[in-house]
Amino acid sequence: MGVVLILLVVIGMPLKYIWDEPVVVETIGPAHGFLYMVYLVAVFDLFRRTRFGLRRMLLVMLAGTIPFVSFYAERAVTRWVREPAPVNA
Repeated sequence: MGVVLILLVVIGMPLKYIWDEPVVVETIGPAHGFLYMVYLVAVFDLFRRTRFGLRRMLLVMLAGTIPFVSFYAERAVTRWVREPAPVNA
């Protein structure tokens, strides 16, 4: 997700709005939209399976909308999933 968003924002948008060359946005834009929907479904499924809170799930979903934040969110979620579950006595 993060790589496609960065390509779209850093390369596609300047090409479209500064140099009037929309080919990158027309190509990557629809792919990004589709991949973001897949990302949302995957996040929902992961959080349903792990039973993490709604707040965490929404923050991870929003992380996919900000360039570079998705990379941080991926590391954080990996850490959450790999943490051992607390043992209830």
